[in-house]
Amino acid sequence: MTDTRETHLVKLGGSLITDKTRPETHRAEVIERLAAEIRQASDDRSLIVGHGSGSFGHVAASESGIHRGVIDPAQISGISTTQGQAFKLHQIVVTALRTAGVAAYSVVPSSCVFAKAGQPDQIWPDPLMTALRLGLVPVVFGDVVMDRDWGASICSTEALFLALAPALGSRGTFVRRVVWLGETDGVLDADGQTIPEILTTELPDLMAGLEGAAGTDVTGGIRHRLESAGVLAQQGIGSWIGDGRRPGALKAGLTDTAQDGTRVLPGR
Repeated sequence: MTDTRETHLVKLGGSLITDKTRPETHRAEVIERLAAEIRQASDDRSLIVGHGSGSFGHVAASESGIHRGVIDPAQISGISTTQGQAFKLHQIVVTALRTAGVAAYSVVPSSCVFAKAGQPDQIWPDPLMTALRLGLVPVVFGDVVMDRDWGASICSTEALFLALAPALGSRGTFVRRVVWLGETDGVLDADGQTIPEILTTELPDLMAGLEGAAGTDVTGGIRHRLESAGVLAQQGIGSWIGDGRRPGALKAGLTDTAQDGTRVLPGR
């Protein structure tokens, strides 16, 4: 078994594993290659894998409007539809991981997260931590969760990671690093060039110039990812944002040997 006193979070972006411009279109070859890389990476380190909903859950959420909460009774069916679409992609990802030899263990956020006004308010990480201790690889995803104020809301993988990190830490498991894989070479500046390193003190000015995600995305795309990485960096957890289309990017991000992409680090 791997030492679970520290773990690593890996996010497979929705734009990477699906075509976000075409509803319900996953990228099978990309998912299968990433599953094989996760299998190798999980041999000597503890991992928690999360993935976006891409052209599955985001499209359904946008159509129903539930990412803004339940305003009208007509939206109720949208809760079920959105969750079903997100879980459909989740099954594809988990199946690919198992086929690659990963001991994947599905953790459904709607069963362990309670939100308040669109943000995770309570999380019960004990089943996930037990899975880690057994040597399994927990797999989470963006999901529809119950919400104290809104009735229901979207819990993105980014929001879930932000809730998980302190919950794990309070139970003796420290998040060592977060690797965010998308379809761009990290965070790009106004000229389309990769920014190699971002300190939390630089984030406010940088965020002002960022554009949103391509395709349908109800959670904010790269802005949301960078904001989340910034919050984690303030807790002492560094991130690497890289191009998951590049073979070997996952290993480079986990081992901090990447020569490309963007590192998000605490301000000096």
